[in-house]
Amino acid sequence: MTFVDKHPISMGHRVDRWMRLILSVSLLFLAFPTRVAPADVAGDSAVFRQRRLQMVAGQIQARGIRNPDVLGAMRRVPRHLFVPGNLHDSAYRDHPLPIGAGQTISQPYIVALMTELLALNKQDRVLEIGTGSGYQAAVLSHVAGDVYSMEIKKDLYEKAKDRLATLHYDNVHVRHGDGYFGWEDAGPFDAIMITAAVDHIPPPLLGQLKVGGRLVLPLGNPFSYQNLILVTKFGTDTSVRQITGVLFVPMTGRALKGQDTSPP
Repeated sequence: MTFVDKHPISMGHRVDRWMRLILSVSLLFLAFPTRVAPADVAGDSAVFRQRRLQMVAGQIQARGIRNPDVLGAMRRVPRHLFVPGNLHDSAYRDHPLPIGAGQTISQPYIVALMTELLALNKQDRVLEIGTGSGYQAAVLSHVAGDVYSMEIKKDLYEKAKDRLATLHYDNVHVRHGDGYFGWEDAGPFDAIMITAAVDHIPPPLLGQLKVGGRLVLPLGNPFSYQNLILVTKFGTDTSVRQITGVLFVPMTGRALKGQDTSPP
């Protein structure tokens, strides 16, 4: 079948119109840069992407997580690439997993919950204490401007740093050190997340939190169950909101030595 243009336009006008359209589309992509899509990540697959969608629907949205940026991040970050190879098939299940050095990657729902509690925007600077495998930092990278993450265990730090660089999480900055003392030269921060259990709020971290900033952490006995709490800073005062019961591995280093805030 042949289609006839009832309103013919000269060839010159046609070319000019298409050039304007191409230029507009190009400028649109420049104005809204995107990170590497999961489909472009080596080691990802349609099977794992489908499992992520099921994880978000069944484990995260079903439990009340509503922030679209958080849900989008959980759908995009290839969780299986942040756990040992023999655990890839378990990566999207509803529980934590071991990552070596006596540490774990948190349950997907807890990752999403802690991220949502920080109420982040794309300009925020976030400090994460406890990089682990880098998964939580990767999720934060999609909802914040810059993520600063500290890991006390050298082997985990090196692996996480290389993994995050390979996967092009360019707005995540990783440092080896005791997170109890924070990352002073990068602060102050709009939000801080502690991903290991501690029996008190580290004063150096509270000092590096902006007024109006939010800190989320598992607070309580590091060797038993803890309460996930959200702290909001108001000048010299803070408000504390209890969220839910959790079980995290202990925060090591100075945290286990009490509230001595002098550097190691």
